[in-house]
This record gives sequence, structure tokens and C-alpha cells, in this order.
Amino acid sequence: MMSVLRRAASVAAKQPSTAYTGTWVRAFSSLPDLEKVGLKTTGQVFRNLSYAEIAEHEKANAEGVFVKNGTFKVDTGKFTGRSPKDKYFVEQAPSKDNIWWGSINQPMKPEVFDELHEVVKKHYGKADKVYVFDGYCGANPNSRKRVRIITELAWQHHFVTNMFIRAKTKEEVENFQPDFTIINACKVTDEDYKKHGLNSEVFVGFNIEKNVAIIGGTWYGGEMKKGIFSMMNYWLPLEKIMAMHCSANKGKNGDTALFFGLSGTGKTTLSADPQRYLIGDDEHGWDDEGIFNFEGGCYAKTINLSEENEPDIYRAIKRDAMLENVWIDENNEPDYYNTSKTENGRVSYPIHHIDNHEPTSSGGHPNNIIFLTCDAYGVLPPVSKLTAGQAQYHFLSGYTAKVAGTERGVTEPTATFSACFGAAFLPLHPTKYADLLQEKIQKHKSDVYLVNTGWTAGGYGVGKRMSIKDTRACIDAILDGSIKKSEFQTDPIFGLATPKTLGSISPSILNPRDAWEDKAAYDTTAKKLAGMFKANFQKYISKDHTDYSKFGPVV
Repeated sequence: MMSVLRRAASVAAKQPSTAYTGTWVRAFSSLPDLEKVGLKTTGQVFRNLSYAEIAEHEKANAEGVFVKNGTFKVDTGKFTGRSPKDKYFVEQAPSKDNIWWGSINQPMKPEVFDELHEVVKKHYGKADKVYVFDGYCGANPNSRKRVRIITELAWQHHFVTNMFIRAKTKEEVENFQPDFTIINACKVTDEDYKKHGLNSEVFVGFNIEKNVAIIGGTWYGGEMKKGIFSMMNYWLPLEKIMAMHCSANKGKNGDTALFFGLSGTGKTTLSADPQRYLIGDDEHGWDDEGIFNFEGGCYAKTINLSEENEPDIYRAIKRDAMLENVWIDENNEPDYYNTSKTENGRVSYPIHHIDNHEPTSSGGHPNNIIFLTCDAYGVLPPVSKLTAGQAQYHFLSGYTAKVAGTERGVTEPTATFSACFGAAFLPLHPTKYADLLQEKIQKHKSDVYLVNTGWTAGGYGVGKRMSIKDTRACIDAILDGSIKKSEFQTDPIFGLATPKTLGSISPSILNPRDAWEDKAAYDTTAKKLAGMFKANFQKYISKDHTDYSKFGPVV
């Protein structure tokens, strides 16, 4: 039988009125209904702890260290990023007919999932402590999902408390019934993975019909966050609601903007604008009412973080925030420039740590949509305006560079194409999302821009990274509308409309060819990248879908 619910005796941390404190669940005599996912334990079970209580558990369990300002820091072991080659969906009806099968969504046999699930349940049966988070994904009550995340480590409970939306009332907690459950068994590995037909001892398996996922072998917190995001990308488009890997913010006049892009392209940095209200930094939905955040927190990269360049994120790192894989110096201070552990150092924090966050976590239909790309070849311009056809082409292409450490096995920036700027999280075929986006852009007359936050004056190893100052100037010009006053020129290969002048940005940067010392080398590299675009896009040319290939580069 499960133990009686025990709670830490510490006083709950003071939190905004938008989240419950944890005090309300102390009077409950019953435990969360974990038996539906087969969990029984003789250990202690802790549900929806407050931040102060979580800190006591982290300290008592010796799971990490508290840095000088009270922020908790943890090391996630050898996994400092997601393990995408170890992600699976159970192949069974009816979901198997919806899923985009391939290297991203790999099939797992039902019997393999059941066997691993039993291993996970037995492991938890012997656990000394079990942490249960019950909350929400999605700020819109009409489409949000109730998520339960079960962990064995207090810091992982801390992470999901930061990242998901906390309940507002006692009644919400008391009557909570999850739509989906993740069981994180990071200490469990699959010793029979070859027999099971898996890629390694690590497994991240989703059973859509049973509404449960199991994680084993990796301690990286992002697996839980992105696991629920993948499920939102499955559920919502089937309901004609757009699910997006993007950040979003709102101007003082109510105008909203979306920032699409993979990890490392600047979604979090650029959306945290002191002159605008942050809706969210990574995951959003777009329905008939407008934009809404999936999450209750932010997950920012910390590499080269400084108060001067990214003041909002820097100041958000305080008590209740949590650092992952960040170097701590001899003075017990974070050193964000030391990447000897990984370049994918992270911080998670509740969104209210951003002073100018949007309290409703929502906004109207977007006025501007910005595709962020990290061009490792140094070919694409820092900013260009896209036609409707180009918007679909570049959305489906999703060109960027994977930044070192973001995923297992990636040690340096590598050019890649990721459909919808988030292929790793798309259970459905990319054209499902592209069709939805096209409908919404046309209906709400959103302007679309492509912004390169990658390299200029040469490719990786030769040129230099675009400065945050210049990138912010491009974004500001888009959001205040001043970019529309510029005279534009058309790139002969990519067909992109780029401004000849834009504020204080050097014209030689606005035209990437001018920034290269070796013009012949630029031409060769540009043609090479254009060829890569065309080759990648072949898979989207089908009689069943609109052909956008004519809006791509010309070689």
C-alpha cells in the first residue's frame, strides 16, 4: 500500500496569486491516484510542493548546490541535451494512422512498452521518495491539458514546477484527473535494448492510447518538457488548433509577435524584450481567439549570458530558478562563459521572474511572425521580408544550425533542416502544421520575416556570429514597422527581399555578400546552400499537397 502523504514542514514560499502555494493540499488524507498508471510504493509521496519545500528536499537529498544568490544548480550527468534517437511512439491503433513515422517518430512495439513500463513500476515500488506534479499545459482553459509528472528526484519536481502551469485553486488540485502522465525513471536503463529493437539503453516512450509516457536512462530535464510539447503537437492540430515551437510577446499597444526557431537561434533572448510583455519563450498555440502559451515558465540557454546583453534573463536567475550544467566558480557564482561542461547550459524559472511578463499568457492574432535561423554558412541576410509563398517554403524547410551540446552527439554547429522549426517535436506530418499556419496567416494578414542570428562575413570558423545588438535592431524595425519604409533589393539566388539600409546597421551586413572578403567564396557557398535547400524540399513535393518549391532558391 502507498504511504500516507507526508509533507515537508517548511513554510511555503510566497508566490504570485496566479499559483497555489502548496498549503491547500496539506489537509488531504488521500494520495494522488497513481494506481491508474500502476505505481505502488512504500516510500514517501510528495505532491505539488512549494518552492521552499522543494529547496529543503534538494538540500536534504544532496541533489546539487545552491549558488550565492540562492539559485539551485544541478548537474544532469552525461546527458546535457535531449536524446532524440531514443524517442519512440507505441505503434498501435488508432494513433498509428496519424503519426509521421520515420527517424523522428520511431515505432515501439506495444509489448516492449509494457515490459519497460513494468520495470519502471517495480523500480518505483522500491523508491524512498516519489514526487508528483499535477498541473496544466496550455493557458487557454478551452484546450489545455491536465498533466501529471512523476519523478524520483526533487530537482526534477522543481523543473516541472517551473515549466508547467500551476493550479490556481484548492478545488483544481483536489479534483485533478490527468489527461496524460509522464513517469520519469531516469535511474532505470534498458539492459535488453538490442532485443527490444531500441537504439540504446535510454528510452523515452509514448503510449498515446494509454495516455502515459516513460523515461529511462537520461536525467536531462528537457525530456519531460519536450515530451508534453510533442503530445500537444499531436492533440491540438487534430482539433484545428495550431501548435508551435516559438516564443511570443506583446507590445504596449496590444500587437503580438511570434518568434519561430530551434534551440540556440534566439527565441528566448529576443522575446524577452524590456519594451514588450513576454507571453512565453518556447511553446504556443494559435486558435480562433489568438495566441496562448503552453507553459508557466522559461527555459533559457546561459552560454555567454550577461546582464548587459540579456538583462531580463540574467535578472530572472534568482531563488526558485534552477541552473542546469552551468559552471560554478570558486566564489560560488555561475560562470556563463565557462562551457567546459557543455555549451547547452540552461536555466529554468517561473515566468513571473520576468518583470514585464504578460499575466494572461495570451495575446491576439500575431501582427508579425519571425522565422529565426542560425545560418552556419554565413550566407543568409540578417533580415528579409517573405512573401506568402516564401513563408510556407521556409517554414517547411526550417533551416538552422544545431548548436553544440543541444542534442546528444552534437559537438559543434551543424547545418540542418528541421520542418516547422521543430521537427523533433512533430508527431504529425509537417504539412499538417504548414497548412494550418497558411490558413491563419492569410486570415489574419500577418507579416512574415526571416532573421538570421548565425554567421556573417564567412561561415562558422571563418566569419563571426551576428551581434545581439544588430539582431535586436532588425527585430525592433520589424515590430515598430520602420522596416517597411526601407528600400528593398532582391537576392538573386534565394529571392529574398532585403533592406538596403536599416537604422544604424552597416549596409555591408544587410547584404551578406558585401560582408565577405572573398566574394567568389561567398558565391560558391551560397550556391551550395541553395542546393541543400532544394534537395531537402523534394520530400514536400507531392500531388496531395500544395507545391511551394517555386518559392525557394534558384541555382
